[in-house]
Amino acid sequence: MGSVKVGIVGAGFVGAAAANALVLRGIPTEIVLVDVDEARASSEAADIAHVTTFAAPVRVTSGSTVDLSGSSVVVMTAGSAQTPGQSRLDLVSRNAQIADSVVPEVFRHAPDALLLIATNPVDVMTSIAERHARVAGVPAGRVFGTGTMLDTARFRQIVAAMIGVDVTHVHAYVVGEHGDSEVLVWSSLDVAGRPLSEFASAMGGSFSVEDRSRVEDEVVHAAERIIQGKGATYYGVAAVIARAVEVILRDRRSILTVSATDAAYGCALSLPRLVSGSGIVRDLGVSMDAEERTRLERSAAVLREHIGSL
Repeated sequence: MGSVKVGIVGAGFVGAAAANALVLRGIPTEIVLVDVDEARASSEAADIAHVTTFAAPVRVTSGSTVDLSGSSVVVMTAGSAQTPGQSRLDLVSRNAQIADSVVPEVFRHAPDALLLIATNPVDVMTSIAERHARVAGVPAGRVFGTGTMLDTARFRQIVAAMIGVDVTHVHAYVVGEHGDSEVLVWSSLDVAGRPLSEFASAMGGSFSVEDRSRVEDEVVHAAERIIQGKGATYYGVAAVIARAVEVILRDRRSILTVSATDAAYGCALSLPRLVSGSGIVRDLGVSMDAEERTRLERSAAVLREHIGSL
């Protein structure tokens, strides 16, 4: 792989942590941080550049949207952060204004880049970015959000810890909104190819209704609890961004629960999708039971309402 540039718009906690994660994993050869607070972007770039001595030789700089030119991927993290007591959807109005000003500039200066949205509420911001993409003539599938990638990771990690197995053996998805109405798809969850209850029994244990409720609570309210304790979440989503960028730049053809508009639901929401170097290749969907499908419809309705309000 030759020279590969990644642009990150937003040098706050999430943007800086994502840049650092990309450096530690040695994914791009160049990163440019862009922020309205130029001093913050410059300082974060300088700090992260020092990491390259101990990691990969990535060139880390700061600049303006003009400097996004030549980027293979642009990540948008710019926006107001969720605060204690707020839901992600409470951020709609303010961050929609930011997206309306930033996204056209990204397409203007980096028309060939894939745009990855990480700003919350990510599904609504993805819908806004897709609208600007259509105006700019950017093909569908080249703009998508981080969606429920982090929720899916939390789901798998918590279940794996509860039954005592490596998380790589747990296959499960969270779909719908990245937020309170998200749906944990239990009906198609498997551990090493076996249903959860069957695998738990083989391990000499069980998985009860109470265990399931505990997992649901921990996954759905994870961000809320982290924000209450430390004011913001950023390491988890930074890892998600690094993973998504790696999938794109290395053409991994991975199945990720990213957010994009689905015609059947009339809004951007997360479903398992095949992602490659060209963006979203195919919507794959997931097997769900009737209750889960009903919950997903409700989640989509919540998102349509907020998108419609804009």
